[in-house]
Amino acid sequence: MSEVNQLILLAEYNQLMNKRQYAAAANLSKVQIGEDKGAFFKSVLGTLNHILVGDIIWLKRFAEQPSSIESLSYIREMEKPGKLNSVLFTDMDSLQETREKIDEAIINWIGGLGADDLDECITYTNMAGDSFSQPFVNLIHHVFLHQVHHRGQVTTLLSQYGVDFGETDLIEIINECGT
Repeated sequence: MSEVNQLILLAEYNQLMNKRQYAAAANLSKVQIGEDKGAFFKSVLGTLNHILVGDIIWLKRFAEQPSSIESLSYIREMEKPGKLNSVLFTDMDSLQETREKIDEAIINWIGGLGADDLDECITYTNMAGDSFSQPFVNLIHHVFLHQVHHRGQVTTLLSQYGVDFGETDLIEIINECGT
């Protein structure tokens, strides 16, 4: 399987898990969604916002790369969050709508990348103003792993309310050989 196909698999998994997580969160009341449970980003709402913030920040960096300017035009138009704990949306409907658009943008963007694009190093400035030059493919993996980490936190918060998130394993969407 090519590296691009691996990333497409991760993007599809990412989209599926986000859909499931938002569906599970829909079982909570508005008060429960925003309740400070002592998590790093306090609540389900705060953590879901943080995942979105992280994606926007990274995708805006990626959108500056020649291979991504056009495919990430939706992201380029978005305002860059000022802080990692920014709350972009206080209502789940708006948050979910944006999450779905970004997940679709990620899938379309990844599908348009070539192996040569992934071999590039990109230079970016982090939130503290420090500059880095790192392999593009590794940074894309970072975005997916960042989401996995924080979705795990949301899953724990959901379980505290008695909401079972269900299956989270990538193996669920990996095709059998020969299919």
